[in-house]
Amino acid sequence: MIDNSTYLIDSHCHLDRLALAGDESLESVLCAARAAGVGQLLSVAVDLESARHLQSLVEQYKGLFCSAGMHPLQDQQQPLVAVEQLEQLAGHPKVVAIGETGLDNYYLSEDAQEARDWQQQSFERHLLAAKNLQLPVIVHTREARQLTLDMIEAAASPAAGVLHCFTESREMAEAAVAMGYYISLSGIVTFKNAKALQEVARWVPLERLLVETDSPWLAPVPHRGQENRPALVRDVAEFIAQLRGISLAELAAASSENFYRLFARASAYREELL
Repeated sequence: MIDNSTYLIDSHCHLDRLALAGDESLESVLCAARAAGVGQLLSVAVDLESARHLQSLVEQYKGLFCSAGMHPLQDQQQPLVAVEQLEQLAGHPKVVAIGETGLDNYYLSEDAQEARDWQQQSFERHLLAAKNLQLPVIVHTREARQLTLDMIEAAASPAAGVLHCFTESREMAEAAVAMGYYISLSGIVTFKNAKALQEVARWVPLERLLVETDSPWLAPVPHRGQENRPALVRDVAEFIAQLRGISLAELAAASSENFYRLFARASAYREELL
């Protein structure tokens, strides 16, 4: 276990998407995380219903934060989220970010222009809400490198944000960091075929690095094939620390400070642990 001065923070998970089985409860998931040295969690919204539900969770449990946003791969038959809806949801003091939002072309065919338009309009609205509130934005990006960079640069939010579950090129990471963004790495970095991403993990300035699980997906080695849990952010952190030639304690301390620097609202709760 990591002591309280150097605990890890899972900067991106989805507690409301866990498939709890048998006697397993959310309490047991949180206890397992704490036993692994995880002090706090950011559970990220994927739609408005999830944003509202997560607000009830952060009121019930210590050490939890949440966000307000709509994932780019949500059902695009739904109405676009309004800036005002995002701003209203972000009125809760433990909503520390807008998102997740962004662009994902991975599943889109070349002629899926309507879906691309929906994603871009949604992303624009999230970026505007984040700028209006001076909150950071949690960005999901996949196979949309230049447009993602162009849109966050155009938004010019003073609170910047994070490219979460980063899987793109070092060049994209460099451009994002230059605009004040953070890079968050998930269990994907532990995969055998993730050599290019491992080079990114070595390069990212320590003061711009976050760690996450994206639980319940993307369990790190050696847990692939299992449902991911916030406790496994320790495996991600240990792997990255080894890549960088630093101790787990150093990486935990730096990534936790980065979390509070980026998600400024969370700083008021830094003594509130799982």
